[in-house]
Amino acid sequence: MTILAYGTSAGDQPLAQMQISRRDVGDHDVRIEIAYCGICHSDLHQARSEWAGTLYPCVPGHEIVGRVAAVGGHVARHKVGDLVGVGCIVDSCQHCAECDDGLENYCDGMIGTYNGPTADAPGHTLGGYSQAIVVHERYVLKITHPEDQLAAVAPLLCAGITTWSPLRHWGAGPGKKVGVVGIGGLGHMGLKLAHAMGAHVVAFTTSESKRDDAKALGADEVVVSRNRAEMAAHVKSFDFILNTVAAPHDLDAFLTLLKRDGTMALVGAPASPHPSPNVFNLIMKRRSLAGSMIGGIPETQEMLDFCAQHGIVSDIEMIRADGIEPAYERMIRGDVKYRFVMDIATMG
Repeated sequence: MTILAYGTSAGDQPLAQMQISRRDVGDHDVRIEIAYCGICHSDLHQARSEWAGTLYPCVPGHEIVGRVAAVGGHVARHKVGDLVGVGCIVDSCQHCAECDDGLENYCDGMIGTYNGPTADAPGHTLGGYSQAIVVHERYVLKITHPEDQLAAVAPLLCAGITTWSPLRHWGAGPGKKVGVVGIGGLGHMGLKLAHAMGAHVVAFTTSESKRDDAKALGADEVVVSRNRAEMAAHVKSFDFILNTVAAPHDLDAFLTLLKRDGTMALVGAPASPHPSPNVFNLIMKRRSLAGSMIGGIPETQEMLDFCAQHGIVSDIEMIRADGIEPAYERMIRGDVKYRFVMDIATMG
């Protein structure tokens, strides 16, 4: 089937409306009419060739929500009319240890929602800035939020799971002191989730003006990281720190805040490396510096269900499809609270 999408044919060209094709629905496929698609910083990096290996035409978008329009004959998990979502993964090998453990995000054969190899035309996956998508049922998530929250659910498919997975893995919850570094698309979800999980949550920001916003998002305390006295007050006190900042910065300033056996997990992906941390800040307290990438399908479903039960959605600003380039420029400046979402109905 031929549909409308927003994409680009080169890294130095703006995104514009184009026509793309989607495969026929196979036995295990689900066709989704997309209602909304969140805008992730990864979309911009890929579309503009700021990450190596972009394949063109490039149609970004991996925070997809909509309604099931058709299912294959062997599909058991979803039915026509269901509200569903698709995140960053649309395929994987399905037989390695990672896939068996429900951690498809770490499968060496994981196929991303855009820019991944596929037999479908044009030979690589095309994402959610489009009217419809066809995805294997394994990678389609059930949405149980009220339908009027659907647009604000979209960013949960990337920003939500990217913060949920490390918070769950490192045991955020009652009795734990958890820090969240950065209050943006990822960080604002980290604050909401850590708070709902029952942890004592401390937000770190470089901006005094974000103090009230951070508390409204769920922070019990807010630290301006440029304030040495505020930082010093928290030395050796954190069980876990979730670092969402996607720009190179001094990791030692936060590592020293971890107690013995504490962990700081990086989920932001800067274009150039962080300065190397001082090894003594790690070995003297058996601290860990770790990384985490999105999440597997079972934990993504767990996150969505948790958010529905606790009334958690992303804070969003809706844009028209033809407003994507201005939205990208504002995203670069940090001028959004806290995630843009594209209204797919504005295409055409």
